[in-house]
Amino acid sequence: MFQKGKTEKLMYGIVGLGRFGYALAMELSASDAELIIIDSDEEKIRELREVTENTFVVKKLDKKTLLDTGIQNCDVAVVCIGEHMDTSILTTLNLVSFGIPTVISKATSAEHGIILEKLGAEVVYPERDMAIRLASRLETSRVLDFVQLSETINVSKMQVPQKILGKTVVSLELRSNFGLNIIAIENNGTVMEVIQPEYTFQMNDILFLSGSKTGLLKFNKYLKS
Repeated sequence: MFQKGKTEKLMYGIVGLGRFGYALAMELSASDAELIIIDSDEEKIRELREVTENTFVVKKLDKKTLLDTGIQNCDVAVVCIGEHMDTSILTTLNLVSFGIPTVISKATSAEHGIILEKLGAEVVYPERDMAIRLASRLETSRVLDFVQLSETINVSKMQVPQKILGKTVVSLELRSNFGLNIIAIENNGTVMEVIQPEYTFQMNDILFLSGSKTGLLKFNKYLKS
């Protein structure tokens, strides 16, 4: 991801105001980011003129029209068009060709994502990622949140299970038994980032664990046994 100095604002371009694009625009505007927003729907554009003056009603996303909006000056451009694959691919190709440092494109299938990656874009799968997150929360007991960083690395936020209360970190052998690591432990608002092997799990502890999904499920099975 392209980064500027702490005092410099990034400029973001958003193409497409479906649910994903609209939510992204609102979140970025709340952080006082500079935005260029493009969509074919005049009503949606009108709504977002309250958060940025740089909004454009564009019926055709060809290279010339995109250049007219000034999106080539953005540090990050996000293509939020997933439903029309041909438009998504062509728009991504144009934005990458403009030399924008980071182009991120929404994909609706693995095949769509492969094409976007080959064009030079970073790819996100909003629907798939949300489904994975929800499924993991449903599959794993006491999980408060779950984030998949890659196919093999996941972070789980979990209330301390009753079964391990009073046990020490070293006695549980999370790494050797489940391939899991404790990133941090929170208790009543205090977060410990360096966990000693002799630490004893207490009531109200919230664990932040990292590891594979298989390891997390194996740990959950152990807790239920």
